[in-house]
Amino acid sequence: MNTIFKSIVISLLLSMYAISAQGQFGIGMTITNDLYNRYDNPSDSIASGGNGSVLLNLGLGPKVWVGGEKMSFSVETYANLGIFGLSLSDYKGLGNISFPVIAKFNFGGLSGLNKEGRFGLSIGGGIQWNKTELYYLSNSFEDRGVSREMYRTYVIQAGYGFGLTGFGAQAFVRYGWNPDFDGGNSLNIGLQFDLNFIKLSKIDDPASQL
Repeated sequence: MNTIFKSIVISLLLSMYAISAQGQFGIGMTITNDLYNRYDNPSDSIASGGNGSVLLNLGLGPKVWVGGEKMSFSVETYANLGIFGLSLSDYKGLGNISFPVIAKFNFGGLSGLNKEGRFGLSIGGGIQWNKTELYYLSNSFEDRGVSREMYRTYVIQAGYGFGLTGFGAQAFVRYGWNPDFDGGNSLNIGLQFDLNFIKLSKIDDPASQL
């Protein structure tokens, strides 16, 4: 898996270099709202590994783009907090959090560098770190040997939405897995909002051509 991952990273870096030759660059932030998430911890044969949430799942972090109006390459990372995440089968505590690091190819209106409003799509992948029962783990489960350490998943993500002059909004699905674990997967479905500060700053500049 490490060899495959290194090959993917090298391919993405080469693609990023090729796209950057088009000469546009953006820096900004991404905001997410999971409409549904579910994390399945590696099996410990004691308690259910599942933890999910459909309420108050908020993410925030930085994002950069290189490329052009029709296509760009981006890298983003953020902290995604699920305040009320829990396991329905055997309640052990509250909360979940994940930290995705994702490289994506963005097309059309989701390039983050386009001037005219249009629809577009994005697709990419990366690594995500996940932790459940964030606030506390029930003593009864802890005494039985249950622990909730952060675990890693390899993720793929696809999205579709609309973008205009530094702003993009999309619906996305992200799935993660780790073949080294029995269990150990993640699923995030939600909305993502991207802000390219460089493009947005030109809206107020009368000398710029939008």
